[in-house]
Amino acid sequence: MQCPFCLSPESKVTDKRTCNETIRRRRQCVKCKKRFTTYEKIELTNLLVEKKDGRKEYYNREKLLKGVARACNKRPVTQDQINNLVDKIEAEIRRKNLEVINSKFIGNLVMKYLNRLDKVAYMRFASVYREFNSLEAFKEEIDLLTKR
Repeated sequence: MQCPFCLSPESKVTDKRTCNETIRRRRQCVKCKKRFTTYEKIELTNLLVEKKDGRKEYYNREKLLKGVARACNKRPVTQDQINNLVDKIEAEIRRKNLEVINSKFIGNLVMKYLNRLDKVAYMRFASVYREFNSLEAFKEEIDLLTKR
């Protein structure tokens, strides 16, 4: 691991912790002795997402983060909470152990976790994901939400 301060290619690990799906390593540069932290994540590489229209595209964490962040815009939700939500979704996708996953499965996971995190963000996401085209559809979802 290259030192971000002196760019030396040599560092040693002084501490290692696992949190959720991430490995945190505290490192110290062998040359300049400065400390820095690195994080390792398991990536969902080569996972295909099958869209509603049958198209397939590679899974993109950034696209998922962006969609969740848009739903949480101007809500009391931190970026860490959004990242943790996406981490949980990815963990569930990994547990499925599939090469192709349906976008509907991912959308339902987003709904599940947003419902727990922030009800307004949940409704924002639901209105786009479920393609509400009337106030009645919106009201029905709110009624379901308040009954849970």
